[in-house]
Amino acid sequence: MGPTRRSEFPLRAQRADADAAPAPRVSAADASGWRPPPVRRDELAHPTAGARESRGRLARKAVPRSRHGEWEPAADRLDPIELLQEQARERVPELNPIRYGRMLVSPFAFFRGAAYVMASDLAPEPRTGLDTQLCGDAHLSNFGTFAGPDRELVFGLNDFDETLPGPFEWDVKRLVASLEVAGRDRGFPAKRRASIDLAAARAYREAMRHFAGLRTLDLWYIHIDRSVGELVNEWAAGVRRGELKRFERDVAKARTKDNLQAFAKLTRIVDGTPQIISTPPLIVPIQELAGPEAGEALGQAIREITHYYRRTLPHDRRQLLERYRYVDSARKVVGVGSVGTRDWIVLLLGRDEHDPLFLQMKEAQTSVLEPFLKKSAYANHGQRVVEGQRLLQGASDILLGWIRSTSWIDGENRDFYMRQLWDGKGSAPVEAMDDEALRSYGELCGWALARAHARGGDAIAIGAYLGSGEAFDRTTASFAARYADQSERDYEALKRAADSGRIQVQTGL
Repeated sequence: MGPTRRSEFPLRAQRADADAAPAPRVSAADASGWRPPPVRRDELAHPTAGARESRGRLARKAVPRSRHGEWEPAADRLDPIELLQEQARERVPELNPIRYGRMLVSPFAFFRGAAYVMASDLAPEPRTGLDTQLCGDAHLSNFGTFAGPDRELVFGLNDFDETLPGPFEWDVKRLVASLEVAGRDRGFPAKRRASIDLAAARAYREAMRHFAGLRTLDLWYIHIDRSVGELVNEWAAGVRRGELKRFERDVAKARTKDNLQAFAKLTRIVDGTPQIISTPPLIVPIQELAGPEAGEALGQAIREITHYYRRTLPHDRRQLLERYRYVDSARKVVGVGSVGTRDWIVLLLGRDEHDPLFLQMKEAQTSVLEPFLKKSAYANHGQRVVEGQRLLQGASDILLGWIRSTSWIDGENRDFYMRQLWDGKGSAPVEAMDDEALRSYGELCGWALARAHARGGDAIAIGAYLGSGEAFDRTTASFAARYADQSERDYEALKRAADSGRIQVQTGL
């Protein structure tokens, strides 16, 4: 059975009922006449490379590349504050003011938390029909380092809460728009911002065309040749020495973010037993949330949940996890856009008190893309996130899995995914970058996004659509400037909503 939910984006559902017809979807298959070759039910379609190239070129007729730069807000555009409030209805009520407070820190912080707003804005636009597995929230701060199975740091997308199959251009537009918003936050002049935006779009296009020429297995293994150390050396020529030193310090810091550091920072010893430190409202141990009498029962529920989670891991990882025992858990506030979702940290111990393992159990709600695209193929949104991450990331956390809760806190069945809390995860300080560093980092993110899309979609067709010239780059950069204007207006609307009391805000957290 599926999860019990109060609602899934009711505002969009109400609007769909009221409209005479949904916005048309223009795709290569619809407008150009391309169709995949017929296959038997027990066969997979394997069109030739030439046919896949033709599909990409035909998509240009359906949606010319120049069309991507023509965005304007729709006349019936939904109120962005209503959209944010709609999301808030499914979240922990007392945490929503923290989310608004974090979004009000800057226009870039607002952009980070407004993935649903942007998905709503992209939905009416013509679509290329060239779908891939989308990140769904591909802004700059959702790229960074993480530890691969061999413990080496790699770089790529590191947030997949909104992942879903969809038109490749949606992720690219969100990435390049985030560069434009970040450049405005940093005070860079318009000409310099346009150069940064163009460089990121170009990096995506050139990388995709390169991936289109690789053998299938070579494309699948491409991440192995891109360690963080090699990336630092490759991109060093594009940044000033001071910025390079900053980036190297960030990488060094990410290398130390492991279970031992989490244990030292987040716990204390009480009567010989480690306990998670309470720092409400950001970290609240389970006993405080449920009361001392219910705390043990809830602890047992988490043990049962962890047992279910084991079954979503490969057999060797199950054996690894079974060597740890449950000790404590707490609710933890994370991120900007994620604030208000039910996120837990779970402390386990192995051979002794010096052998900790911290897991994060993060609620997976309906993707912000789902009201505008096809419904997820997975009944469990935790599995949706995990399967999307494994496809796009290539080298994922060895303990990545999912569960469905058993109504153990608020009487609702909810989906979660689980992973290590700190496993070399880190992101670049976008808010402190100079223009050269932001340009180089944007190019790196463009390359990483293309790699992910090439794994999750048809690199040959997408590469053929993009072409060898800069048409797509220029129009995407133009879109980014137009959409940044809208995002700034939405940010001001959120400020007015806070000032008028329409929303409650808690700052400084």
